Amino acid sequence: MKSAQPKYTFYNKLYTLFIADVYSACRFILRFFSEVFKPPYEFRETVKQCYNVGYKSLMLVSLTGFITGVVFTKQSRPSLAEFGATSWLPGLISIAIVRALAPLITSLIVAGKVGSNIGAELGSMKVTEQIEAMEVSATNPFKFLVVSRVVATTIMNPLLVSYMAFVGLLGSYTNVYQHEKTSYIAFFQHGFSSISFLDIFASIFKSVVFGFTIGITSCYEGYNAKTGTQGVGKAANLAVVVSMFLIFIEEMIIVQIVNQFRPY
Repeated sequence: MKSAQPKYTFYNKLYTLFIADVYSACRFILRFFSEVFKPPYEFRETVKQCYNVGYKSLMLVSLTGFITGVVFTKQSRPSLAEFGATSWLPGLISIAIVRALAPLITSLIVAGKVGSNIGAELGSMKVTEQIEAMEVSATNPFKFLVVSRVVATTIMNPLLVSYMAFVGLLGSYTNVYQHEKTSYIAFFQHGFSSISFLDIFASIFKSVVFGFTIGITSCYEGYNAKTGTQGVGKAANLAVVVSMFLIFIEEMIIVQIVNQFRPY
């Protein structure tokens, strides 16, 4: 008579793989923090990666920011016009762009544009054994490839978010001026008076968190890519999908925390 064996279902395997992946990701993050403050520092590579992150995202961020400002203003005008409150447009648009739209949209653009590139680049180096070759040549591949890219996305994302907020307000102003003939001084005075220090701090904090998430996720997926061309494609795809998913989760958590400090 055969003894009863525990049934190892598909869900058990899925759960085990999830736990193993989370454990591996946590070790990857801890290794980053142990390496980032340890010399030697890869300043030149970090500056190069900062340039790549900013340059590759700048045009898309500019166009998206301007269009977002115009479209959001056009969508908001009819609702405010019903109450004769179109004069509130500068304040409403400024709050929406600074609090939510600029950090979220910019980070999603960076995740799609830069994150996929990092995942594919490190994935290609992994499958062609270039990372192993760097280890043989006494170069620390983790510090050179991972730390420099994560630091670059963490630094550049807040700068891109600030730039997109400015361009978005500029797009909103062009639409407001077209309909209400509001001067740019009155528009920006009303807009900035509606934004609090907490809004600016929360926006910058979110941008830093999102930038770190994009960098560490993309590097993790690329650094642990499986062999073959399919592994490179999967690493690039996962870098974008996982980064975007985590950004939405973090957005929800940070908004809940920040709202605890609002006076209303």
